[in-house]
Amino acid sequence: MKKKDSFIWADITNSIQDLMQLLTAQQQEELKNCISVQQFKKNEAIYQEGEVPQMLHCLISGKVKIYKDGISGRTQIVRVIKPVEYFGYRAYFANQNYVTSAAAFEASTICFIPIDLIEKWMTENSHLALFFVKQLAVEVGVSDQRTVNLTQKHIRGRLAESLIFLRDNYGLDEDGSTLSIYLSREDLANMSNMTTSNAIRTLSAFAQEKIIAIEGKKIKIIDNDSLERINKIG
Repeated sequence: MKKKDSFIWADITNSIQDLMQLLTAQQQEELKNCISVQQFKKNEAIYQEGEVPQMLHCLISGKVKIYKDGISGRTQIVRVIKPVEYFGYRAYFANQNYVTSAAAFEASTICFIPIDLIEKWMTENSHLALFFVKQLAVEVGVSDQRTVNLTQKHIRGRLAESLIFLRDNYGLDEDGSTLSIYLSREDLANMSNMTTSNAIRTLSAFAQEKIIAIEGKKIKIIDNDSLERINKIG
């Protein structure tokens, strides 16, 4: 096993318990010999669109964005990864190169497992195969729902949905109202399928309506009911 900084085998196994408990003793030993851990700085690329997938990625700490660069130069954030989630493997099983890119939203620690080894284990271990089938099913469902929402909702509805998504997936600070993930206006716009200027204007409107409060990159949700209503109306 390749070690990185202070990470040791015990740290990794504790982080990926859901995967470890499905592996046989022999598979766990194979994993120990091939797993690697790498730390990424904020905005550092993890993989790029067009590359050949070779690794299963598991986010141990930090935050990761999955995104696609558009023809017009605009970036669309299609998924946000939180600990402990697996990513970067769908393309391998679809016999594709990556159709999206991944980068760290903030300083992040990721472990890597050779995807061909995962495929081998899946042929030997039906419990592991079912685990990843369920993972993919959830991922596809979330992706389908966001695609529908981002194409059918108006700007206010799209931004409200993004704020609710961040609240529900990353939680709130100790004050119980401030989003615990701090995004730039550009990232929030890319996540909401709108221009940065539209995101800024809509955030300002939400603030004037006392739905949110803004302090730098910090966004405090003041009126959850109104935000949910805007999201529902679209």
